[in-house]
Amino acid sequence: MTRPVVIPSGLRSAVEVLWDYHDMHHELRPSDVGVGLGSHDLGVATCAADLYQREMFSRIVFTGANAPTTIVRFPRGEAVHYREHALLLGVPDAAILVEPTARNTGENITRTREMLASHGITPRAITLISRPYQQRRAYATCRKLWPDVDVQCASEPMSLDDYVASIGDADRVMAMLAGDTQRIWRYAEAGHAIPQPVPDNVRAAYQVLVSGGHISRLLPESTTGTG
Repeated sequence: MTRPVVIPSGLRSAVEVLWDYHDMHHELRPSDVGVGLGSHDLGVATCAADLYQREMFSRIVFTGANAPTTIVRFPRGEAVHYREHALLLGVPDAAILVEPTARNTGENITRTREMLASHGITPRAITLISRPYQQRRAYATCRKLWPDVDVQCASEPMSLDDYVASIGDADRVMAMLAGDTQRIWRYAEAGHAIPQPVPDNVRAAYQVLVSGGHISRLLPESTTGTG
C-alpha cells in the first residue's frame, strides 16, 4: 500500500502561509489571451483548457522549453507537451500557439508578447496560468516586463494537500515554495520584477523552510537570475 504524501506537522503552518501568499486570489474575468507558463506541472495545461472551455479567453499561448527539472517528464519541451494535453481535453488546435524557447519566467513573458505581435495580436488583458505557488512571481514579472497589459493570475484549483499529493513529493513542493518566496525580493532588487509586499509572517515562514533544509531551489547569494 502506498503511503500518503504529507507535509511534516512541524512545517505545516509555514507551508500554509507561503501557499496562501503566492496565490494572488484574483477573481477571474474574461481576457484576450491565456498564457500557460511552462513547468513540471501538467495542471497548468489542464487549467488553461478549462478556462478556454469556460470562454474566459479565445486564444492560448503555451510557453516553455525545458529546465533540468522537466527534461525527463517533458522531453519534447514543456509547451509542446502542454499543447498535446490541451488537445486531449478538447481545445481546438487553431486556438493554441506554442512558444517553445523560453527558459525562465522573464522569457515566458517577453517571448509570448513577441509571438503574439508576430500574429498581429496586441492583447489588452491576459490571464497568466501557472503552478499555484508561482502566481505572485509571474504577476510581478509581467507587470515589470509587459506593463501596458492588464494581467490576472490563475492556477488549477486544488487544496494544498491535494497539490502535494499530485506532485508526489512534499520536499519538492517545500523547496519550490522557499525558492519562489526568495525570488520575490531578489528579482525585484535586480530589476526583473516589480516589488511585492512581503509581510513578516511570510519572511518567518520562509526562514522555517530554509532552516529545515529545503534550500535546493534557492538562488546563490551572488546570483540574481531571471527564472
